[in-house]
Amino acid sequence: MTMAKKIDKVTNCIVISDTHFGDQLSLCPESMHLRHGGTYRASRFQNFIRERWEEFWNTWVPQATRGEPYVVVHNGDLMEGRHHRATHPISQDMSDQEGVAYEMLAPVIDKCQGRYYQIGGTEAHAGLSCEDEERLAARLGAIPDGTGNRSRYELFLQVGDALVHFAHHIGTTSSMAYESTALGKEYNEFCAESARWGKPIPDIIVRSHRHRHIETRVQTARGYGTIFVTAGWQLKTPFLFRLPGGRVTAPMIGGSMIRQGDEEFYTRHKIWGTERSKTEVAKL
Repeated sequence: MTMAKKIDKVTNCIVISDTHFGDQLSLCPESMHLRHGGTYRASRFQNFIRERWEEFWNTWVPQATRGEPYVVVHNGDLMEGRHHRATHPISQDMSDQEGVAYEMLAPVIDKCQGRYYQIGGTEAHAGLSCEDEERLAARLGAIPDGTGNRSRYELFLQVGDALVHFAHHIGTTSSMAYESTALGKEYNEFCAESARWGKPIPDIIVRSHRHRHIETRVQTARGYGTIFVTAGWQLKTPFLFRLPGGRVTAPMIGGSMIRQGDEEFYTRHKIWGTERSKTEVAKL
């Protein structure tokens, strides 16, 4: 993979998350060889997600960044992992899941010339203390933190004039009427804690975990204070049908951009909805 070139300042950041590589309901190459000799072929659902993935990186990102250099931040839950006795992963062998993730992400890291950061996700998917994501992040050449780790639990990143804070988790809700509540609380608590200790308040806060995109913003002295939750790259798993709210919603897939414009910094998002299950016709 290409090493990062030295430039003065990158003013574009692309954010993705919740790829859950290694699952039958998430991104996958058209076919892949498993470690013990078998071959897995992508389903039509995986082909749909991969087509959106290719459109995102090959069409939307170049247009949104105007062909300029960009940083990529993966905001957690790289792989599906081994969890809750789930039967829907492609393979329970983590080396197979890592193989899927590497094949899908290596071209992305080439496109951003090695400017790649990895945020740790949920232990059920990332391994205890994100050990599985750390191993894969090292293989991908993710930019290390101050102690040399290739994955991290949070990231403060300067994108143009904007101070951005990344972390994976945020509160969820069983009611879409309160979908934005956790965002407002997170932003206000960050403001209060920053003021308490005399620290800069982030201009943009990025969270993931929900697999549903939403953004809120408030007016500030610097323009806007923004917090958004990223979409994911996984369709509904059996676990989601047990949850209020989750079982009535369609997954969102896509990614986001933070950009320093000529006058101000701003966000953009490329989100696709997904189809409902087919309607059956009752017959005698």
